[in-house]
Amino acid sequence: MDPALARLVREPVGDAVPCRITGPDNGLYYNPASRYQRCQTDDAAFAKLIAQYGFAIAPSAMHSARTTGYGGFEIGIEADYTKIDSDADFWRRGTQGPQDPTSGHFSIENRSPDSFLQHYSLKVRKGFPFGFELTGAVGFLANTSIFSGGADVRWALFEGFRKGIPAIFPELAIGGSVRTITGTEEFQLTVAGFDAQISKPLPIAGTVVVTPYAGYQWIHIFGDSGLIDLTPNTDAVNYCNFRGLNSPANPVQGQNGETLAHDGQPVCDGGSQADFNNTVVFDAVRMTRHRLHFGAQLRFQMVKFGAHFITDVVSPEDANQGADHEINGQNKFAGLGSQWTLALDLGAVF
Repeated sequence: MDPALARLVREPVGDAVPCRITGPDNGLYYNPASRYQRCQTDDAAFAKLIAQYGFAIAPSAMHSARTTGYGGFEIGIEADYTKIDSDADFWRRGTQGPQDPTSGHFSIENRSPDSFLQHYSLKVRKGFPFGFELTGAVGFLANTSIFSGGADVRWALFEGFRKGIPAIFPELAIGGSVRTITGTEEFQLTVAGFDAQISKPLPIAGTVVVTPYAGYQWIHIFGDSGLIDLTPNTDAVNYCNFRGLNSPANPVQGQNGETLAHDGQPVCDGGSQADFNNTVVFDAVRMTRHRLHFGAQLRFQMVKFGAHFITDVVSPEDANQGADHEINGQNKFAGLGSQWTLALDLGAVF
């Protein structure tokens, strides 16, 4: 399930000759018959891929409105299982398939993407005076080389009342959070969020506390591709028979012997520089998602167990309207399904 963005290609418009060919070893090679047409990035497929990766690594806001308290401390393990459009073309083309145990080669597409993205993380929470709390988190996406990290800050506006009229009302908290990733050169992904929730602790027999909670979360996803070679099996330098750049130190002569302008382009000795044009960057993705989340925590003395559910309130297409989210007049998130996440955690409170 690691990204393979070199497969997300849209052929040049109006050109019947493909910009690349598949070699005998199923690698992606430059097609000389299309030497004057560069491969085009499939930016809509990239945007949808980032949208679903982003939902999976986004901060879960898996907590009640009550903090750990001044001097309180919590450490726990969280497991998130996020539904994706595994049958969609962008998952099949945009991620690596299984590796052949004999040859070590990957398949040319992912014929059976996982139905869920599994995100596991270690979280540490620390309470401070005046209802503030900080959280640090590190994690990884299963079946990928992607690791995540980030932090949360929370402010409990109304917590801890046990007597009188205030004890009737639920507790209220607001917070902000951020997650980012490392482990892949294919893209950079950061998700920032704001959340608000209410909760109400329910003591049972003096030793067990069950705390149901519910809230809203707004997240913003920032996705940027790395430098992607759309014909990774063709060495552009060797194909060109490269002998330097067109510069004052390496002048290039025209057909009539004149010195051409120094434009810094590759100088080829009998080859073609066309494959240099197949190294690209996909359009940056900036999108918003609105999420409803609810769950419950059960605490017995120092041990805490929680279950949490997150779902889109608005579809990705409806939440991201306007010209900035369109390609050729069509919304780049059109047809992208709403997602949901089931999260579980187990921890200790000190």
